[in-house]
Amino acid sequence: MNYGGKLLLIFVVAVTGLTFGLFWLTSKKGGAEGEETLTLYCAAGVKPPVLAAAKDFYRRYGVKINLQYGGSGTLLSNLQVAKQGDLYLAADFSYIKLAQEKGVVQESIPLALMTPVIAVQKGNPKGIKNLNDLSRDDVRLVLGNPGAASIGKQTKKLLSESGHWESVKTRVEASGVFKPTVPEVANDIKIGAVDAGVIWDATFNQYPELEAVKVPEFDRAEKKITIGVLKWSSQPTLALRFARFLNSEEGNQFFEKSGYAPVKGDKWEWQPQLTFFCGSVNRRAVAGVLEEFSKREGVDITTIYNGCGILTGQMRSIRQTQGGAGFPDIYFACDRYYLNNVKTWFQEDLDISETPIVIAVQKGNPMGITDVTDLTKPGMKVAVGQCEQCTIGALTRNLLEKEGVYDKMQSNVVAETPSSALLVPTVATKSVDAAFAFLTDTQAEAKKVDSIGIPSKSALAVQPYAIAVQSRYKHLGRRFKARLVAAREDFEAAGFRFRADDSGVKKLK
Repeated sequence: MNYGGKLLLIFVVAVTGLTFGLFWLTSKKGGAEGEETLTLYCAAGVKPPVLAAAKDFYRRYGVKINLQYGGSGTLLSNLQVAKQGDLYLAADFSYIKLAQEKGVVQESIPLALMTPVIAVQKGNPKGIKNLNDLSRDDVRLVLGNPGAASIGKQTKKLLSESGHWESVKTRVEASGVFKPTVPEVANDIKIGAVDAGVIWDATFNQYPELEAVKVPEFDRAEKKITIGVLKWSSQPTLALRFARFLNSEEGNQFFEKSGYAPVKGDKWEWQPQLTFFCGSVNRRAVAGVLEEFSKREGVDITTIYNGCGILTGQMRSIRQTQGGAGFPDIYFACDRYYLNNVKTWFQEDLDISETPIVIAVQKGNPMGITDVTDLTKPGMKVAVGQCEQCTIGALTRNLLEKEGVYDKMQSNVVAETPSSALLVPTVATKSVDAAFAFLTDTQAEAKKVDSIGIPSKSALAVQPYAIAVQSRYKHLGRRFKARLVAAREDFEAAGFRFRADDSGVKKLK
């Protein structure tokens, strides 16, 4: 960037920063007395659908959305300094990712997709057909500033990859201009101040005076418009509600009418009602996270804990007798064994955690049990899970069959439970000598029971999380998954080994 260009960028950032500060001081006053207000910092190129949605949201719920526009990069730079507001909407997800890494944004929700195009005046008077034409001496060119606007950042990246950036930049510096927002790029082309520029296809759709030239180098560069909830928002639940409204099936219509390609959204409800089926072994790790997530998002989640055999049986019954009404939106299984039994009904599964299967024995191990073969001895009293009703039962049977002791041990089984949570208490109360249980279940009775490890690859349960194909709240399901991925400490405190990759996921404080 030449000296003049640097001065221009410094001036733009300074002015935007001053405007940003003044806007915040006035927006803190809100609208009418008692009126709820949110402050949203919005990429200038996405103004039309967001403004229309904000007006509709105010009409419906009386919540005023104060909008501040600017380039995605400029807004993020100012947010890092000001640390004020509720929402940040960027034209390119890379800015949201950067904002999450810098601790500016908590949750993020996708809204729509855009692709860069070369824009020219109607009729394409300069005959521009490809990227090489942008460097011609007779072409006046306008581009978004790479340091301020998402379209500028993306243009520089794509032209650098194609080998055109240096020649194009030279052309802009010679007879063109860099602009801080994509609408300014489009307007310069519209009024004939320049011959061509690079804008988003969605922006082009708002300018009937322009013509788009598509090139293969740009076609693969689809970018996702994304909104994020600012970490310091004083009203995160309300902010999430407006973000969910923008993302919803109803919000999709505002983007579509403005020429954007919306990301298929969730069903819109002020307070959504989700159904969550959760294997009982996961309860201790999930309960606190679930309560926190429900409160922050402003959603009601009907949670059913039970053995996974019972849960999957309920799923089949719901589909057969109720036409799918009441089917869970999300399912967190005790082990992949049961998720695999209903895998055609779910998608986007992720292994969150794992826990070993152990032999739970009375404190001090008075029977001297060391391995599974000891449980076949005459007079031994053993408890197991019911293999048709719960994961621990199915996995125990599989384990014992592989160890060759299943039939030999049957005469010693004196109790079968429908849930893993009921096994350890049988040992703690001395009703049995031993029980096959998940290590996590033994922690609640650590003063009364000991755990004997089982050296077998089959003595392990892996807990996967999945979203129902038929759910109309898939984005909510994905955010809850992200929250679980950020909850390593909760799972490890409950005795699980954590498997999900939580890199880059910010934890709620």
